[in-house]
Amino acid sequence: MDAPGVPIWLLDMDGVINGIRPGWARAPRTTSLEAKGVEYRIRYAPELIRRIRGLHQTRQVDLRWATTWACHTRRLNNLYDLQGVPPAFALPRGDDTSRERVGELKVRAALAVVRAGQRLIWTDDEAIPAQGPVREELEGCGALLVVPDDSRCLRPDDMDAIERYASARGHG
Repeated sequence: MDAPGVPIWLLDMDGVINGIRPGWARAPRTTSLEAKGVEYRIRYAPELIRRIRGLHQTRQVDLRWATTWACHTRRLNNLYDLQGVPPAFALPRGDDTSRERVGELKVRAALAVVRAGQRLIWTDDEAIPAQGPVREELEGCGALLVVPDDSRCLRPDDMDAIERYASARGHG
């Protein structure tokens, strides 16, 4: 188990790391990943990945993939050089990897973190509720919820907030 106070970071892929215009100071890197026989274009900001990797490697966060790519974590870890990052949940057997179903799994994972008394960082462009009892519970437990613009992904200001939260003691 990680040290007390180390937040668990539920990290989505598409719209958070992978997007249409994710470049920061430099042009984004473009590559592809295959899933179920389809090649998907991946565009990401290397500086964003460097900062995520830094938090992961220094154990300032307990990073977990919370994405429809959850069954491809080995590929994601290799692509971004984020060794050892597990999925936050197991995807259902069969073909139900719809946004709705995976969104439910993401919400369950987030609630499980805060209900266990752990600090939470959740970065997702779609699944974080804008309002309602789930959002109120997460915020009431001090969770940091970051909803990036899905074409721009996480930005430097978002990472600044995440780094501040990770370095803070107690509940955010």
